[in-house]
Amino acid sequence: MYTPSLVILGAMNLLCVEIKDYTRLWGTTHPLDMDIHRCRFVPYPASTINAVTFSHTSTSKASAISPPNLRLAIGRANGNIEIWNPQRGHWVQERILSGGKDRSIEGLVWTHDLEGHRDDESKEEVPGMLRLFSIGYSTVITEWDLALGKPIRHSGGNYGEIWCIAAQPRWQAPAKGAALSTKPNDSQKSEQHLAVGCADGTVVLHSTADGDLRFLRTLARPSGKKSRVLCIAFLGRGKIVAGYADSTIRIFNMVNGRQLSSMSLGAGEPGGPTEILVWSIRCLSDGIIVSGDSTGEVRFWDGQNYTLLQRIKSHKEDILDLAVSADGLTILSGGMDRRTTMYRRTGDNHKGKRDRWTEISHQRYHSHDIKTMATFESNDMSIVVSGGVDAMPIIIPLQEFGKEHTRSLPMIPNCPPVQSAPNKRLVVSWWDREIAIWRIGGIWGAMQETEAAPNQRQVWKLVAKIALQGEENIASVSISTDGNLVAVSTLSSVKIFHLRPSKSSVKDSVKLRKAEIPANLASHGSKLLQFSPDSKWLLTVRCDDTIYLHRIAETTGVHARSRILERGVELFRLPRTPNNSPKVQQGSLGKYEGSIIRAAWSSDSRILVLCDLQGHLDSWVLEGYEDLSQSSDYAVNGHQLVAEPALNGDDEESNEELDEEAHPVVILGQHWIRNPRAASLPKLPSFPLVMSFRPAKPVSLAAMTNGHITMHPTRQNPNPHSHDLPIGEDRLFVLTSLHKVYEYQIFAGKLSDWSRRNPSSMLPEEFRTIRDRAMNCVWDISNRKERVWIYGSSFLWMFDLARDLPAVAQKALEVQPHPDGNTQQISRSSKKRKRKHAQEQSHSLMQGTTGAGSKILEKELTTGFGSEIRKTTGVEQGAGQWISLQTIHNQARDEDDDAVDDDGLIATSELSALVRLRRANGDLSYMQDDHQNGDANTDNRPLNDEDAVALGPTDKGLAYWHTFKYRPILGIVLLNDASSQTDDNARSGEDVYDSQRGLEVALVERPSWDLDLPPRYHGDQEWDK
Repeated sequence: MYTPSLVILGAMNLLCVEIKDYTRLWGTTHPLDMDIHRCRFVPYPASTINAVTFSHTSTSKASAISPPNLRLAIGRANGNIEIWNPQRGHWVQERILSGGKDRSIEGLVWTHDLEGHRDDESKEEVPGMLRLFSIGYSTVITEWDLALGKPIRHSGGNYGEIWCIAAQPRWQAPAKGAALSTKPNDSQKSEQHLAVGCADGTVVLHSTADGDLRFLRTLARPSGKKSRVLCIAFLGRGKIVAGYADSTIRIFNMVNGRQLSSMSLGAGEPGGPTEILVWSIRCLSDGIIVSGDSTGEVRFWDGQNYTLLQRIKSHKEDILDLAVSADGLTILSGGMDRRTTMYRRTGDNHKGKRDRWTEISHQRYHSHDIKTMATFESNDMSIVVSGGVDAMPIIIPLQEFGKEHTRSLPMIPNCPPVQSAPNKRLVVSWWDREIAIWRIGGIWGAMQETEAAPNQRQVWKLVAKIALQGEENIASVSISTDGNLVAVSTLSSVKIFHLRPSKSSVKDSVKLRKAEIPANLASHGSKLLQFSPDSKWLLTVRCDDTIYLHRIAETTGVHARSRILERGVELFRLPRTPNNSPKVQQGSLGKYEGSIIRAAWSSDSRILVLCDLQGHLDSWVLEGYEDLSQSSDYAVNGHQLVAEPALNGDDEESNEELDEEAHPVVILGQHWIRNPRAASLPKLPSFPLVMSFRPAKPVSLAAMTNGHITMHPTRQNPNPHSHDLPIGEDRLFVLTSLHKVYEYQIFAGKLSDWSRRNPSSMLPEEFRTIRDRAMNCVWDISNRKERVWIYGSSFLWMFDLARDLPAVAQKALEVQPHPDGNTQQISRSSKKRKRKHAQEQSHSLMQGTTGAGSKILEKELTTGFGSEIRKTTGVEQGAGQWISLQTIHNQARDEDDDAVDDDGLIATSELSALVRLRRANGDLSYMQDDHQNGDANTDNRPLNDEDAVALGPTDKGLAYWHTFKYRPILGIVLLNDASSQTDDNARSGEDVYDSQRGLEVALVERPSWDLDLPPRYHGDQEWDK
């Protein structure tokens, strides 16, 4: 489906006219502003979620808060593992561990190594490592290195395919005063075994001691017919409970491998299979065993005498997984009928036999089968995460069930799998091991063709498709701005393809040809690839965070093409000592938090900035001017360079960096150096989701009157180079994972004037309360605009950096909805109180939540647990007092919430004195460019904060604008680019940027109803709508 739209923003009154497949929106005071191609033809297949698991176990302690290194791992059928950071409800996808063909992730578990000492003499303890293991339709257990993003070790044996996996509970010190029957030794404390169940009925133990993974022993192999082990769980630290496909649950002693007992589920339902499949097992802290099976029943078993206590028929189809709260009072089940059912424990003494379980609620949050569930609880979080065939994780509140909304996480990656070559109007998308290249025609030409011949128009076309050989999934893809090169990488190799117009009679066809690249580039995988805007440099960040830049040179002659120079330039990051290390009990993620995740080039391709998960910024500058008269081979002080193997170790790396600085690598008269003010750039409070330089139109040196002074070679220096630094745009726009906005001047090493006048606390309330995280941005600098368009999976937001944000006290503006789903600021002083009350209510609903959605209004509450408790002091029952649980819950988290908010919120009644001073001393004359007719500033008085707000409705300027019309957004890419427009482009025959028409982008959507999913279960009176 293809629905291009012309969207004109920034006007007070909008007029909508629909012409066939096109929608034109324009304002009474604006010409065209931005053209949007709404694309749904770009494929991105959904991948089933087979496993979810948290890195830490839940705690029932009232004072315990979520550890800062808490992570959620999601395993998918395509072999990828997603690492999510809950951020106390601000869920964000940090990284994707790439899998491969036929490597479906069927199970995931975390382990936590025992704490150790820094050395033999030191008494300082260091936290143990958090380790991630996976299984998937093989006889092998795989351990993943989170920092490298790939497997580091495997362990297998002579047994059947592994169907399930469980991690032994970590040893915990007993409470003070508790007696121990036997004192555990150090080896028993450090042991955290893995138990796996196999297709031949075998239960196998693997050891994770000493940071290794090795086969330990086989516990049992049932005699007689072989039956698959479908699920497995630990009962304490010494017993293993396994569910089989032969209507049996078996309990094993982990120490000696003996089978302690077996529990039969009986025969299947009449008319159905004779065997009952036990799909899921959970063990409670008091020894009760809970099972879910193929009959749709949840059964409760006594873990001491192994007898059935209770059974509840709650599902119409198989129950595939169970989830249990930390206190053991709440259980959830999910299955093939799409139901999520909650059970609550009742009775005066939950340890007595009088306790019963009751089904209290069931909902359909998923549109397809629910295959996996996981819980995490602490003082500030209490959630259940479920996933299945519909590929979207669902977050369900646990303790606040019925009082908070559920929320879904996007199925699309946070780093958009879509890029474009604006000069050739090419759009590249990728998934798994495939790459598709599309050409999108001009929107005005398409509209003219539609009016002339509606059935013969061709707006978009698939011009090339690449299928990678091998089994590894794609890690990164980049296309050059000129559309001549496409680079693709896996974790083990890099490939580059030439794109050339085909000589065939087919219109707009493209010819692909694999490029010859240096062996040191091709043989090393890369997790991040990115061409520079001028298509002369290729950035590669390897799995170990080694950074290389490769120069792209153009050959001359009849068959001119681009080639990669032999050796790359290695860049070195600033040395940093780890700070804010996690507590010993919380474990450590090692070097994972220092992994590079984002890169940004300046528009002139002479500044490069990288950032890691900790928020550290590293920047480099290309000094000198390009001199094509020099040899394209690398040279250092007249001697030819030979590629050498990288050295290992911090000392060797430091020596290599010092040697590189003493003997600079000069390439065509230019040399990369570290930004002189790199150390002055502050550390971000959280890692960036969006990192982009303000674009600026490049200045051609050939067009300059004097050009630059040529460096003449000498005998001692045959390859001279200039030390001049670039003078172009150096302002870097950053949006962090907590949706805090900063703008840095890279050469000054400080915040820009706009960022100092507009701290993150000045952002609109609607932006701060968005649950979905930002993905990327595009810039619009046409017609003297300075707009940045930020988008996430469910929103599109514009900020005009040419004007200041409205003051918090003056944000009481009416948000007028429109039929197309857009909103626009309209100043209505008579409705300020009502608007302010709505904003405060919206903010209060977002605060104090437990990690899922926002709070439900009291008038909309329909179900949930009790909201009050009765506190009685003394023996008189009449002296009791009813206390709100929500009040107690919020008071317990007040201090923690204050510690998390790095910027803090400015009071709604007034601005901070510092911001007022900055705005008063700032030069606001740039705002007067939009007042040609004196509509908003007729008396020519100096502009103040009130004028900054009033400018939006009265003339063509808005400080911000947003819409939720497009969802889910896979990515937004440019189809023309003012920053790349040069005189050479204008003289060429390419479809170049037209500044009068404004910005043109392709907005790629991947709606859930377009996904190719298998048939789902339909019960009584259920059908597709």
